Amino acid sequence: MQEERAAGPGQAADEPDVAPELTGATSPEPSEQPRERGASETMLAELATLDPDSEEYARLRARIIEDLLPLAIHLAGRFRNRGEPFDDLSQVANLALIKAVDGFDPERGVSFSSYAVPFIVGELKRHFRDKTWQIRVPRRLQELSLQLNRVTDELTQRLGRSPRVSDLAEELGVSEEEVIEGLEAAGAYHSLSLDAPAGGEEGNATLVDLIGDDDSDLNDVEARVALPPLLATLPAREQKILAMRFFGNLTQSQIASELDISQMHVSRLITKALATLRRALLDEE
Repeated sequence: MQEERAAGPGQAADEPDVAPELTGATSPEPSEQPRERGASETMLAELATLDPDSEEYARLRARIIEDLLPLAIHLAGRFRNRGEPFDDLSQVANLALIKAVDGFDPERGVSFSSYAVPFIVGELKRHFRDKTWQIRVPRRLQELSLQLNRVTDELTQRLGRSPRVSDLAEELGVSEEEVIEGLEAAGAYHSLSLDAPAGGEEGNATLVDLIGDDDSDLNDVEARVALPPLLATLPAREQKILAMRFFGNLTQSQIASELDISQMHVSRLITKALATLRRALLDEE
């Protein structure tokens, strides 16, 4: 049975319809998939007890990844026919699965599927956000974002350091709020990794250089598990702003209008709240 499952991932990558691969090649009984999931959970728990440098760890890790690859392929299949080659989507999903296996902690009390599925889907969505404009982005913000990408590396070379938001604002003759809004419109301010280049693949400046302590990884599932009790420790106003920003998907401008405060004030409050949450999460670890 194990050998049949091991062949599945290789076949799934080439098959147009990948959903059947989740349950094996031979019409399994309805109870088979739960048993396989249970086996993966058991192996993941065992993996957590092994020395990461040992051969036993490497063998078990490889087996777990191989057994779970059909899940990644299946999730990649949800994003078919959206303008991206399926091979590329499969690669993104497979890499996300590996990250999920390496980052999973059984002691958190969360099942692997509850942790991995949102994580893999999030990586696939990020893949699209990195390549395309988000929906309903105003034309002026699209143009501003392109200008920001162009001048970021120019300023990095000229100043000998990564430009700050204020540097970008002065160079383009716009306000700091507009710079932040332009970064956010392109997905750079919230959707990309903080270590991602802000000015294209050839650039040295990263988003963390531009926006300081603002955290772009609140969509991480493991963080979401730990966040609710930590959010409750924040002042009510900061709780509301974070909820509007990250769960209500409002822009900083929309939040500012709703609360009748400046966008810069909203930005500062978000930065302050995220820094508090980051410290609390690190203390928990």
